[in-house]
Amino acid sequence: MGRILAIDYGTKRIGLAVTDPLRIIATALTTVAAHEAVVFIKEYCSKEPVDLIVIGLPIQMNGEASESEKHIQPFMKHLKTALPNMPFTRYDERFTSKMAGQSMIDAGFKKKQRQDKKRLDSMAATIILQGYLQSTQ
Repeated sequence: MGRILAIDYGTKRIGLAVTDPLRIIATALTTVAAHEAVVFIKEYCSKEPVDLIVIGLPIQMNGEASESEKHIQPFMKHLKTALPNMPFTRYDERFTSKMAGQSMIDAGFKKKQRQDKKRLDSMAATIILQGYLQSTQ
């Protein structure tokens, strides 16, 4: 069984998280610059068995797609071209950044550590992945 990779898309940085091979635990992988993400993900998938990529779906409180969706669509198209045999799915990412910040507080991260946007983005990807895993059980 391969891993599941989750993506928290941002126009500057993309947070990545991945499951263990048994798909039990979601952990932060890294944060990469948006313009380097497709190359990084393709390389990662060539080294590690990945069976599915979950991409955060930004939905507003009224149920409509958020403004950032217009940036995610071209990214997804580029990623699907780079990984044509890889299945993709979307998962609601509402409140993941806020939840990531709260998780960092709960874990005892100092204020300076919590201000690290890279850490926050990978933590948000982890929360997306945890939510996805829970929704499939």
